[in-house]
Amino acid sequence: MATVIAVRGTAEERIAPELGAVSLTVSASGAERDATLARTSTAHEQLIAEVRELEASGALDTWSAGQLRVSSHRPWNNEGKQLPVVHQASADLEVVFTDLERLGDWVSTVSLGDSVGIGGIDWRLTDASRKRTQESAQRGAVADAVAKAAVYAAALGLGSPSPVELADTGLLTAQPVPPGAPAERMFAMRASADMAGGGGGPSQFTPALLVITASVEARFAADAA
Repeated sequence: MATVIAVRGTAEERIAPELGAVSLTVSASGAERDATLARTSTAHEQLIAEVRELEASGALDTWSAGQLRVSSHRPWNNEGKQLPVVHQASADLEVVFTDLERLGDWVSTVSLGDSVGIGGIDWRLTDASRKRTQESAQRGAVADAVAKAAVYAAALGLGSPSPVELADTGLLTAQPVPPGAPAERMFAMRASADMAGGGGGPSQFTPALLVITASVEARFAADAA
């Protein structure tokens, strides 16, 4: 009677990012609603003009700009007294760079403005590279499962194991997998950016090393050697 060997195979692929998505917010606040909106609108239009120049130079993949938002509130001071109305206007932008060197120089410049805030940088891959790297990780996970099964079979004095079932992690076990959870995932292994650009020089960016992981579950059958 064949012995069934159940294993989980895992693998990861590490790859440098190809895209850098910068999140920005243009904002201003003040006692006068119209003046606050005008300042924000001017800063917003100026930033979009700079983005269009970057796009024309070929440094960008895509970009998008949200509409201006205006809100009002009455803050409270430390004594519990409500202060006059403060109006705030803001708008979000996302700029996706293909030229990562230009990204650092541009962010160091725009971050000096009083009206512009940098939300962060999301390091990404192109769709083609992501698909190719995922497939490589998946193949690696299968190879890992095969190797583990061979080790277990040898330890039991059995012959070469033959695959019986193969599935994404969670499909062969009793442990449920959250809806929509993929068998592979991508995360940033490391990322750092000196937003201050110490010493007045350009910002120092270290693009994240992206790590794509994959895992599978498999069952093998092995007969006595």
